[in-house]
Amino acid sequence: MALTPKQKRFVEEYLVDLNATAAAKRAGYSPKTADRIGPELLGKTCVSRAIQEAIKCREERTQVTQDYVIKKLKEIADKEASDTQESDLKFSNKLKALELLGKHVGAFEKQDKPAIESSGFEIPARLIAPAFLPVHLDVLEHGHTEYVEKGGRGSAKSSFISLEIVSLIKNNPQMHALCCRKVGNTLQSSVYNQILWAIDALDLTEEFEATKNPMEVTCKSTGQKIYFRGADDPMKLKSTKPPFGYIGILWFEELDQFAGDKECRSIQQSVIRGGDEAYIFKSFNPPKAKNNWANKYCEQLKESRLVTHSDYRSVPVKWLGKAFLDEAEYLKGINHSAYEHEYLGISNGNGGMVFENVVAETITDRQVAAFDRVLNGVDWGYYPDPWAFNRVHYDAARRTLYIFDELTAWKKGNRETADILLERGMTREDLVTADSAEPKSVADYKKFGLWCFGAVKGPGSVEYSMKWLQSLVKIVIDPARCPDTYEEFTEYEYERTKDGEIISGYPDTNNHHIDCVRYATETIWKRRGQ
Repeated sequence: MALTPKQKRFVEEYLVDLNATAAAKRAGYSPKTADRIGPELLGKTCVSRAIQEAIKCREERTQVTQDYVIKKLKEIADKEASDTQESDLKFSNKLKALELLGKHVGAFEKQDKPAIESSGFEIPARLIAPAFLPVHLDVLEHGHTEYVEKGGRGSAKSSFISLEIVSLIKNNPQMHALCCRKVGNTLQSSVYNQILWAIDALDLTEEFEATKNPMEVTCKSTGQKIYFRGADDPMKLKSTKPPFGYIGILWFEELDQFAGDKECRSIQQSVIRGGDEAYIFKSFNPPKAKNNWANKYCEQLKESRLVTHSDYRSVPVKWLGKAFLDEAEYLKGINHSAYEHEYLGISNGNGGMVFENVVAETITDRQVAAFDRVLNGVDWGYYPDPWAFNRVHYDAARRTLYIFDELTAWKKGNRETADILLERGMTREDLVTADSAEPKSVADYKKFGLWCFGAVKGPGSVEYSMKWLQSLVKIVIDPARCPDTYEEFTEYEYERTKDGEIISGYPDTNNHHIDCVRYATETIWKRRGQ
């Protein structure tokens, strides 16, 4: 069956970042439809075949040949052998991985009788980014129990882990797997779709069955399960019991969002029971704050743990695409600190402050008059939480956000606050994006003569919008015009555990104007490439 034009576009977009939902959106499906249609398209035979044919050509397209792999292994070995600054334990762990490289490197040269594949199902070398080759060989030998993969955007760490999980399921018929996120409603768009991608990339689509309710992936021939659970529902986590065998594979995605090592240990103890072997994967983009608990966790030496840091520079260019690389170079040129953090995974911030790019500047009336694209945001409130309003202007060329107007009010109804905005000169030409949690309030504003719409929220929207704000070169706030906003942005810190350790959660307190700014800029940060 021939592909439709939309399906062809989906295949092309899917090969850019291997994200089915994002590919569906870029192929022309609406955001609401894309969440459903993306994974469904992966299950269509014609689409799956087209993707598989493209993947089979990847060695030629990406130049990831056997010689290339062996060359990269040698580069890794030379680098590690010359690194004398590591602690003894960390260095010995890396040497152990390199010994495995030496043991298995011949497998890439012998086509007739590969040493690695003799042990069972094996991941093709063309699917593994060079930075993860030592880790992959360590997993094959079960050199460690815990594998922590940290790094910047586009480093392929989640793709690598999903491939390893499917491979482990194939090679361990008594094992089941559980993929965990801090918040359950983020599972489908992340780890679930990632596992489906891995199954498809490994040409195993016919061997697995995926369901969304319950969210599970089942190996048809053995009955093994891959479960997906959120840590925000501990009862579901504890009650996850496979029909046979035991859960021996556990993946913590976005590790820094969990409430510290204690929560992760508790999950591990609840989930992994009944077997002698276990594989625990943990992945995350290092938070900006150096003293975030996840950053500090990686510095704690443990013989059973292998920590790997990677970034997009070790990934074949064609895997990422020109748009990705152009955006990285652009950010590198205008905000090197943000580039280091986002793309290289370097924690270059101090303390727990969320917004280190806030600048206090006077914004003149002349500047305001020249702002050509003014955006407005409203956060509903009455008492004790206030009603809040902000006006902003975004300079895309300089990646600078100007916040130049605010209003804060308590114990005022929708009619009163609407009148305040109308008296301030707001018209039906001024778009107001408000918290969609109160559809009646949005409808009231429309009735009162304001062009008001509810913000389109969704899983991960808070984290994405906050990271976008953090990535800007500057957030310019005039403290005289916006004293409440300036106070919120400069005093806003990451959440902490009971022990005072910083985690990557964003506290929902004293953030009314921050939310206003997020709502106001939604049309910008939701745009592709932002």
